[in-house]
Amino acid sequence: MIDKLYAIKGRFEQVSLALTNPEIVSDNKQFSKLSKEYRQLEKIVKVYDAYMKTLDNIAFNKEVLESGDEEMRELAKEETEALQLLKDEQEADIRNLLIPKDPQDEKNAMLEIRGGTGGDEASLFAGDLLRMYLRYCETKGWSTSIMNETPGAAGGYKEVVVEVTGDDVYGTLKFESGVHRVQRVPATETQGRVHTSAATVAILPEAEEVDVEIRDADIKMDTFRSSGAGGQHVNKTESAVRLTHIPSGVVVECQEGRSQHSNRDIAMKMLRSRIYEAAVRKHEEAIASQRKSLVSTGDRSAKIRTYNYPQGRVTDHRIGMTMYNLDAFMNGDIQEMVQALQFAENAEKMKMGS
Repeated sequence: MIDKLYAIKGRFEQVSLALTNPEIVSDNKQFSKLSKEYRQLEKIVKVYDAYMKTLDNIAFNKEVLESGDEEMRELAKEETEALQLLKDEQEADIRNLLIPKDPQDEKNAMLEIRGGTGGDEASLFAGDLLRMYLRYCETKGWSTSIMNETPGAAGGYKEVVVEVTGDDVYGTLKFESGVHRVQRVPATETQGRVHTSAATVAILPEAEEVDVEIRDADIKMDTFRSSGAGGQHVNKTESAVRLTHIPSGVVVECQEGRSQHSNRDIAMKMLRSRIYEAAVRKHEEAIASQRKSLVSTGDRSAKIRTYNYPQGRVTDHRIGMTMYNLDAFMNGDIQEMVQALQFAENAEKMKMGS
């Protein structure tokens, strides 16, 4: 492990030096790529430096124990026990950092929520999930922007698409993809009976232009009038845009922007992410036979979580984890669950020796 860390530190120093090279600084693509690598390596190097310091302190205390006076030996003995615990913690951190990361993890993401079975109540629940994710993104310091929305008849959303930008967005949110089931007495129900309805969440890694090449000839564009709120201007002009990618049949719509031009740009972003995600999914399926992931099944029809309001609990079925803080959870306090899912995935990767 030390040899591997030493090599990583060497690469970190190379990258640091390269980032001061005027030729690289003036090449946006190269500079961006190396900056990303620098940030990744820096995390490991910081822990490595602290770990080496701990090893030095343990070695120094060992010398004191062998040759120091009584008082010094007693102090060194106490300190060595604490250092040993610290060393174990740092080794666990390093092992975690050395697990190969999915190259998609650092990307920004598109968060798509759709009301599923359950009519109006499903749309209301989709709205509750959107609020939960927006609050969580706020705590993470991420930026969010609604790209497209279709409101539900009684409130909430039939469908909503949000762009999320920040650090490690896709790697953090990717385990949220799947069917989220809610059990509660709907606001629309007069008899007070508990209903079960569902909403589907999809997290797509945002594609950069370099990831996906879409030819103009492969795109069919239709325009239509925006529906819903937006004032006189929006409803009078055909500013909403629908793009169809002919080879794959992928269709996206956008009516959030003020102009046809801005809607086309947003729709292109969404289209690129959908096509990119399909390519990534195909690649993941190709390697799924070698490593079947417990957590990120990639199956969007799988029920991943149940939100039970009468009992105030939320259960993730993939890792069998139940939490009894439903109110706080729906207010965006989902970090503990997110970490547990990441931990389960990492533990699995370590077991597979990948």
